[in-house]
This record gives sequence, structure tokens and C-alpha cells, in this order.
Amino acid sequence: MEHSNPLTRGGRVGKKFITFGEIMLRLTPPNYGKIRVANNFEASYGGSEANIALALANLGVDSTFFSVVPNNSLGKSAVRMLRSNDVHCTPVILSTPEETPTHRLGTYYLETGYGIRPSKVTYDRQHSAIAEYDFSHVDAEALLSDFEWLHLSGITPALSPSCAEFILRCMRTAHEKGLTVSFDGNFRSLLWSWEAARDYCTQCLPYVDVLFGVEPYHLWVDEEDHSKGDVKDGKPRQPSYEEQDEICEAFVKRYPNIKCIARHVRFAHSGSENSLMAYMWYQGHTFESKLFTFNILDRVGGGDAFASGLIYAMMMGYKPMDMVNFAVASSVIKHTIHGDGNITDDVDSIKNLMNMNYDIKR
Repeated sequence: MEHSNPLTRGGRVGKKFITFGEIMLRLTPPNYGKIRVANNFEASYGGSEANIALALANLGVDSTFFSVVPNNSLGKSAVRMLRSNDVHCTPVILSTPEETPTHRLGTYYLETGYGIRPSKVTYDRQHSAIAEYDFSHVDAEALLSDFEWLHLSGITPALSPSCAEFILRCMRTAHEKGLTVSFDGNFRSLLWSWEAARDYCTQCLPYVDVLFGVEPYHLWVDEEDHSKGDVKDGKPRQPSYEEQDEICEAFVKRYPNIKCIARHVRFAHSGSENSLMAYMWYQGHTFESKLFTFNILDRVGGGDAFASGLIYAMMMGYKPMDMVNFAVASSVIKHTIHGDGNITDDVDSIKNLMNMNYDIKR
């Protein structure tokens, strides 16, 4: 299963991981209930980058999370949850009301879908501590010292100009220091426009080693004739192997620094049953995973589980087909777990799932 990995530095497997992002309070009506008639809510914590740090820590990776949370019971509770999952939170800043005037932890409400009814998310995260914090005083080089892998997403820069500037500064610093940099565009229409996300994410691409998804990226087919449009124009959300291979080849031609591109593809049969597969471009070839069909307990964090599964497989030097199948299997298992994070701590259970045969259902 092990494979020569060009993403390791100096012969070492990149096991020291750090990520930066927002962790939020999640409130969910129990028993697939609707918010408008809910009398109580189940509380948990999550956020894309935090979910990935948690998943990797549960798989045994030395995983660190950096964020800003208010210095109150909610902020400390969020940090305690991560620490209980073996995530290092030493860099986390507990902000004061002077530093973040609104002094709050971002919150989101989740209505869990069932059958033909899809899930629905309502954000309450404006003016959260991380959005109000001034990151211009944070030393990115010191923060990233002694790490081998940095993961960032397109969600955090949408929170504030300070977050956006800091994300780019971290990417440049990590690139200069020789860290492996992974990035997931993770477009959120409730946070910013498609055009703003596309233009920002394009600035990140020259510093990225591992790219998740291709949705928010601005890539013209012809540099001289922009009227030809984005390389994804006309491509479906569920592309064929040939279509995905064409997209990946266009990206790596423009950005030869990118060593891996991966995206999962979802087929929704209902709010309770989905199928999942993935494509991965790696070392000049596009690989197609198995397709898994499964029932959903909790869909939130499925994409983060895919990303963490691929990061883990690459760190461990898996063969390419095992990388992409391990990533998809990680996401499938996450769909059976309540909460945002994939708390699976049994690598063998993921391997067993990825080696099982599944009937194709699209």
C-alpha cells in the first residue's frame, strides 16, 4: 500500500500538521426537526479546518489548530472539545473585548434533511471573534515553524479582510519554508459572491501543492482571449473521467506547482441516501475511486472527512488508488457519525470499507 511520496521533505513523512480557521457552535433541532418549531437544540462544535484537524488527530497525526475564540465559556468549550480529540490548541488566541468588540463565537443552525427534504444551514457568524481580530500582528513564520503541512480553505478569507490577508501571508510563508500546502476552495454563497471567491482563490493557486475541488477557481483557457471563459464552462457538476482529466490537465499546465488535485462527486438519491466517488490527479494521471452508496446519519463535514482522508493517505505514502479510495471511504464513514468531525480512530475500519465491493448506483 505504501508508495514513494514526492510531498515529503528530506525523506521524512509529513506528520506535523497545522491549519487555521473558524470553529463555531452548531445548534441542531433533534430528530430531524425544523428550527421554526424547535423547543430545544443539540449543541456541538465544528468548522471546516477544525474538522480536518480533529479527523487527522484521531488517525494519529500530530495535528494543530490555530484560531481566535472569545475568552469566555463558549470559546473555551470549543477549544476543550478539540483538545479532547488530541488536537494541539496552543496557538489558539483567547480574545478580549478590547481585541474583538462583539466578542462572540460564531454559530450556525442545522436542519438535518430526511428523505426528499434536504438539510438546511442558517449562519449566525457575523462579527465573530476571528472575523474582528487584527491578524497583522501575528508572526506567520513563527506560527508555522516546525510544521510540515499547512491546510487552509476558502471559507476563512470570506470572513474579513484581515483573515483574507493572513491566509495569503500564511500560504506564501509556508511555500517559502517548504511546507506542503493544501487548499480547499469550499465556496460558501452565504459568505461572499462567486466572483469574489473565484478571484481570491486564484491568488492562492501559485502556492498550493494539494488542491481540493475545482469549483471556485478562475482559470481562463486562453490567456490572450479571456472571452473563451473558465476551463470549467460547460462541464457538469458530476463530470465524466474524461471531463475531469481535461480540467486537471488545464490546471497543472497553468500552475505546475500543483502536485495533486482531488474532488469528490456526490449523487443524491434522497436527503437520506447518497452515493459518493472521487477523482484525483496525481503524478500525471487521473484516478477514479470506487463508488459507495450509503444511508446518511449526518452529512455535515463529509467534504472535510474526504480532505483529511486524502491528507492522511498522502502523509503515509499510500499508492495513488489507495489514496483516493481511502479518502472516499473516510467521507462515507463520517456520514454515519453525529456532529461535524470524523472521530474515526480506527484506520483499519476505513481500509476495510475501501476494499469492499459496492454496487454502482447513480
